[in-house]
Amino acid sequence: MKSTTPAWRKSSHSGGDHGACVEVAVTADGIGVRDSKNRDAPYLSLKRDEFAALLHSLKLNRHTG
Repeated sequence: MKSTTPAWRKSSHSGGDHGACVEVAVTADGIGVRDSKNRDAPYLSLKRDEFAALLHSLKLNRHTG
C-alpha cells in the first residue's frame, strides 16, 4: 500500500538554517509547497502545470529583478 504522507524535501535554493526555507513534495493532487518553519500549517497545493509556471516566473524574476 502507498503512503499518503507526502515526502517533503527542502529546496536546494533555501537559505540553509536561516529560516527562509521552502519544502516541496509530490502529492496526490500535484505538488505541495510549504514553509519549513511551520510544518503543521496547511500547505499550498498546485497542479503540475501551475507549479511549472511558478518556477518559470521565479526564474525570470531572479534574472531581471
